[in-house]
Amino acid sequence: MQIIHHVNNSSLRAVVQRVSKAEVAIEEHLTGRIGAGLVVLLGISIGDTEEDVDWLAKKILGMRIFGDQEGKMNLSLFDIGGEVLIISQFTLHASTKKGNRPSFIKAAKPDISLPLYHHFIQRCKEAIGSDRVATGSFGAEMDVSLTNQGPVTIIIDSKNKE
Repeated sequence: MQIIHHVNNSSLRAVVQRVSKAEVAIEEHLTGRIGAGLVVLLGISIGDTEEDVDWLAKKILGMRIFGDQEGKMNLSLFDIGGEVLIISQFTLHASTKKGNRPSFIKAAKPDISLPLYHHFIQRCKEAIGSDRVATGSFGAEMDVSLTNQGPVTIIIDSKNKE
């Protein structure tokens, strides 16, 4: 009997941007707005779990990427009382290996990704308070506007915990 081991190189991905302000609108209707804090573009892939989501939320909220009195990145979102805007973005799992049209085969389908997206939002709300978390709308065509402060942009991958 031959045993085949399947290696899942998919992972929960986030692009995190430190912002002075950000907002999201759907069909010109504002659905979320934050002041100083983080914009999190969240890409969920096949094989992601609640454990991945828990790790990622804790990691992002605790990252010390805000300037202290000396301008050094020593403060976390908790320290500054910042806010978070969370946007689902399956395109973070685009594969551009073949041709010019990206493939999104590694992105999780809504039956998997929607519950994990909501789990991520819930973890953030539990950690910093519901009033400090804004979101887009899962699966919607959104316009996201932000002022990237620094600029600071960090990419985090749940399977490559550096």
